[in-house]
Amino acid sequence: GIPLGCLSAIRPNSLADRVTGIFSVGTIAVPSFLVSIWAILIFSIALGWFPVLGAGDEDDISDRLYHLVLPAFAVGLGWVGYLARMVRATMLEVMGENYIRSVRAFGLSPKTVVFRYALKVAILPTITLIGVGFGGLLSGTVFAEIIFSRPGVGKIIYDMVLARNFPVVQGAVLVTIAMYVFVTLIADLLVAWFDPRVRESL
Repeated sequence: GIPLGCLSAIRPNSLADRVTGIFSVGTIAVPSFLVSIWAILIFSIALGWFPVLGAGDEDDISDRLYHLVLPAFAVGLGWVGYLARMVRATMLEVMGENYIRSVRAFGLSPKTVVFRYALKVAILPTITLIGVGFGGLLSGTVFAEIIFSRPGVGKIIYDMVLARNFPVVQGAVLVTIAMYVFVTLIADLLVAWFDPRVRESL
């Protein structure tokens, strides 16, 4: 998502920008469970490239990663669109700042201006978005684990709700909350590391 957003910001209103915009809106609009079903129909049943269900052999890491490709694709596809739109918007704003004009005046290449100077500032809202939106990502994994029949916290919650085993549900929810808080904390620390103004205020 970040490279697509940078490409759109470097060449606004170009063909690449329009294609990226259509792709981003499309991936955001389609829910992850529908992407999961389409991925199974296309890549597993029609093409036979990936397995449909399960987590693979516990003793074979390559097989487990192979079984993880489709669920990760289904859950992460929507986030590609979110990140691309966010990076594009922030990059366009940053590229209009005075310090970017000053850097360009020194004759640096566009690649250096974008990746060495502009992206460092534009990436900050994206990091915050990832931290805050991690809860939505977790909800997407619940559908993916159910559809792909993978073991995980989401599937445990689903199975235990059906079985009315509420103590296990409470424990799984607490684990999910702890994961969300941890990821949000990491995102805040990364923002402070990238932005000296935030770091000095701590």
